[in-house]
Amino acid sequence: MQISGAEIVVRSLQEEGVEFVFGYPGGAVLEIYDAIFKQSAFKHVLVRHEQAAVHAADAYSRSSDKVGVALVTSGPGATNAITGIATAYLDSIPMVIITGQVPTPAIGLDAFQEVDTVGISRPCVKHNFLVKDIAELASTIKKAFYVAKTGRPGPVLVDVPKDVQQALAEFHYPDSVSVRSYVPVTRGHPGQIKKAVNLLLEAKRPYVYVGGGAVLGGASDEVRELVRSLGLPCTNTLMGLGAFPGDDRLNLGMLGMHGTYEANMAMQNCDVLIAIGARFDDRVISVPSKFTAVPKKIVHIDVDPSSIAKRVKVDVPIVGDVKLVLREMLDLLKQTPQRIDADALASWWKQIDDWRAPNSLKYTFSDELIKPQYVVETLYEVTGGKAIITSDVGQHQMWAAQYYKFAEPKQWLNSGGLGTMGVGLPYAMGAQLANPNAQVACITGEASIQMNIQELSTCRQYHIPVKIVNLNNRYLGMVRQWQEIFYGNRYSESYMDALPDFVKLAEAYGHVGFKVEKPSDVEGVLREAFSAKLKERLVFLDFLTDQSENVYPMVGNGKGLDEMDLPAHMRDNGGNAGERDYGNLS
Repeated sequence: MQISGAEIVVRSLQEEGVEFVFGYPGGAVLEIYDAIFKQSAFKHVLVRHEQAAVHAADAYSRSSDKVGVALVTSGPGATNAITGIATAYLDSIPMVIITGQVPTPAIGLDAFQEVDTVGISRPCVKHNFLVKDIAELASTIKKAFYVAKTGRPGPVLVDVPKDVQQALAEFHYPDSVSVRSYVPVTRGHPGQIKKAVNLLLEAKRPYVYVGGGAVLGGASDEVRELVRSLGLPCTNTLMGLGAFPGDDRLNLGMLGMHGTYEANMAMQNCDVLIAIGARFDDRVISVPSKFTAVPKKIVHIDVDPSSIAKRVKVDVPIVGDVKLVLREMLDLLKQTPQRIDADALASWWKQIDDWRAPNSLKYTFSDELIKPQYVVETLYEVTGGKAIITSDVGQHQMWAAQYYKFAEPKQWLNSGGLGTMGVGLPYAMGAQLANPNAQVACITGEASIQMNIQELSTCRQYHIPVKIVNLNNRYLGMVRQWQEIFYGNRYSESYMDALPDFVKLAEAYGHVGFKVEKPSDVEGVLREAFSAKLKERLVFLDFLTDQSENVYPMVGNGKGLDEMDLPAHMRDNGGNAGERDYGNLS
């Protein structure tokens, strides 16, 4: 029996076990929406903006083991989705985006709501397809899901012209597909793995550097076994938080631009570095020449060969699935009688503990002004550290990363690579739908939340009970911080001068809102928001926080990891990190 191309799209999604499709209808996808109306195998979530559709599908993928799906129309629907697609691409998130397109004969003729979606999206997708023949539609969707979730994951776009949606064909969904010239490597080279193990066992100052690839690759168990079995210090990138528990003593905290003092100093001064699913991003190591100024041997494990030695020359590259590579390393370690020099490791830990002692995340509590760090710490206590936390981008993002000690992978969702403001609320939506029994909180700021605040309407329609923690300092906080430090306190366009009443706004959308102005009220309001009484309601918590608070430590542009700007209590005890004498670390 022949069915329409639109029905083939829907049947293909059903074959892939899709649970939710996030989207927004328009003329070029009405055929697909009509086919969706006739089925009940998956649910469609109507967002209020196409960018939010892609962000929500992205978060659904990040917080589950499934591929997120978004559906948008042609022209402005596709262009509105680009920011979300680029966000997923930079963070290697598996997604399939289906876009409508004008009829095939009209392509290139400036038809109504026509854009070159394939051309526009090419720089920010793992792959894309324009389907001009209905006979190739089902196999193309199968390829899209395969490419999205294998190798280094990423978003894949399928552009479907309206006439292809209307055409008729028999439906045959392939059991498997292959894509010419696309053969992801999964097994690491045994010789390289042996070299890595030998290098690690010879280390005097070893360090494990864990990135988002460990989370995406499901390698958290292997990371924990490696670190704990040898008693190694480790650090997580912003995207790797949760791969190793944040409250474990072996974890030195996040590293990089706003990493802890001890994490950055250990990164700078280690002699053997094991990089797992990380890419030596500029926000992590800053200037490569300064990072390599202290000689170190580097083992780099990544599923993507193009990520290895892209910014930093490495000594032992291992291309492969991080979970499989680590498992082979662990098996080899068990078979090898040699062990790390215990005295050298103890000396290394003593140095690390000296760096850790001043507590670079210490802040001055106030009983008059709400400190944003205190809100995050209290949220951690109230939720028992078990909530899924989403964030937008800015100071609040860094405070969330620093003060919520993530214990598990997929518990922390934020835009790392692209740094996209406005992701927090749609991320929370996608995460809540993927994990209906979980507590989900969005840590945001008064500027970021307004970029996709219309999704409060979506949350109302689908009864999505996320909790919004708005750290409201009436500034574009990170912009203000940089203007204070580097631009002589010239606060150019960084003050928010006409904010809405967020409580009334939340109530207007049918939700619950609280305004919190005193530190003494923080814990009580958070506990009420997560109480059984409000469990099924979206709660908007507007915390008026200290406007002058900055994120520390901080590595400025052109600085090395050992040249941090530090909080006041550390500056008062001897200056910045780069000005101190830590003795001979060799």
